[in-house]
Amino acid sequence: MSMTIRLKGGALALCLSLVLPTGAFAAQKTKALTPTPLTAGELYVIYADKTWTWNTGGGRFIGEGRHFVAWVDNGGKQSFAEGRWVVDDLGQMCMRATWTNNEGAARASTCFGHRKIGNTIYQRRQPSGDWYVFRHASTKADDEFRKLVPADTVSLKAKGLKQVLATNK
Repeated sequence: MSMTIRLKGGALALCLSLVLPTGAFAAQKTKALTPTPLTAGELYVIYADKTWTWNTGGGRFIGEGRHFVAWVDNGGKQSFAEGRWVVDDLGQMCMRATWTNNEGAARASTCFGHRKIGNTIYQRRQPSGDWYVFRHASTKADDEFRKLVPADTVSLKAKGLKQVLATNK
């Protein structure tokens, strides 16, 4: 599997200088720049018992049993999801859930790929999203990784919406 990472400005020249030398040194440098998938264990540590906060809500990754619950309010249109989350040794994390709102319910599976180069983790929505830095080697304030928080900000909202929708039937 190949991976393209867009580099800006002098970063491309720097990367080219790292991969162009010859011999064993060149092989070492090239290997250091080769993206490798995160393992299922690494992904579990990142997501388990965290809430991924979104502008419109969030998704909760419950470690025990790998349950997934989410809630969104998109312009007054609320939905909740219940399902599971799975990880694999190919660097993939998937949320497989049934999303429900006042119009009905539908199953959805959303997956994200994860690769690392050194201590920097890249992420993309599968199957064909653009790769972006998920977590810098030295975490930055705007890393997507920082949107994974220990607090459960969605389960009660999802449960409340589920009850409201059940009584409206």
